[in-house]
Amino acid sequence: MLSQGKINHLKKLSNSRGVIAAAAMDQRGSLQKSIAAAAGIKTSDVTDQQMQEFKIAVTRVLTPHASAILLDPEWGLPATKVRSENAGLLLAYEKSGYDNTQPGRLPDLLPDVSAMRIKNWGADAVKILIYYTPFDDPKVNEIKHAFIERIGAECETEQVPFFLEFVGYDPAGGDEKGLEFAKKKPEVVIGSMREFSKPQYRVDVLKVEVPINANYAEGSSVYKGQKAYSWSEALDHFRRAAAVATKPFIYLSAGVSNDQFTESLRMATEAGTDFSGVLCGRATWKEGIPVYAKQGVKALEDWLSGEGVKNINAVNKAIEGAKPWYAKLGLQSI
Repeated sequence: MLSQGKINHLKKLSNSRGVIAAAAMDQRGSLQKSIAAAAGIKTSDVTDQQMQEFKIAVTRVLTPHASAILLDPEWGLPATKVRSENAGLLLAYEKSGYDNTQPGRLPDLLPDVSAMRIKNWGADAVKILIYYTPFDDPKVNEIKHAFIERIGAECETEQVPFFLEFVGYDPAGGDEKGLEFAKKKPEVVIGSMREFSKPQYRVDVLKVEVPINANYAEGSSVYKGQKAYSWSEALDHFRRAAAVATKPFIYLSAGVSNDQFTESLRMATEAGTDFSGVLCGRATWKEGIPVYAKQGVKALEDWLSGEGVKNINAVNKAIEGAKPWYAKLGLQSI
């Protein structure tokens, strides 16, 4: 059962319905590369000021429409000061990316950060991202299991909620956006949700990928013509994934378009899953990157006020069928 300390923090991260309608702005390496590509400069030429400026703009404009914002301690701390009063705060604890000097996409933590420091910076939750598949080498996964156990214990000591995000991949190096991985994706997501629902990890909220790729779901509004699953099969994958989770879970946008993400949420609702909201990043603001790179922060703020707000409101509408996070724990109210 959740402690009162963690419950108090989770209430700050959710809306009046107990649903987590959070925005994500903790992207680091990927954001640097995207700004550089749009500006026609080297990644190393993107300045700290640009990274902070982008995060501040997104946070200021979008948090009035979100229940929380996810930021990072590297460039995101100034943005924590401009968030709307209604928005709780999550901070990332992991280094951006993964160790690519060896197989297994092993994670690492920011060396000058701890769960205690994250709490002292005013955050209501610790977020960790790992790349995970049940189908990798068991030795690789044992390292990741121990890694998550340590963070869970740290968060328990600090009485701060632990949000675990896991992103699936192909250990053989296949295309995670392609048809073949789309066919494997349900079992990758379901196996990961089953694993990290186990009590030894002390995860409080699972931040999960949708268990299908809607581009390959026949009958979806973003179907591209290659079929990995029929409509009914896709909905069944949503139900199977929800059934194995014994912790509250929310969906992440994983860099897809707003149209694809909102369609996936519509499918989750039609399937009757008891998801408890979203943590949505790039699907809301990524089209603003070239605006910022070419025209500056004022143009970005104008774009966010129009298209960005429209995008986040589309997500908010798509989670009207979400269930309160505490319902997954068998509670009627908190």
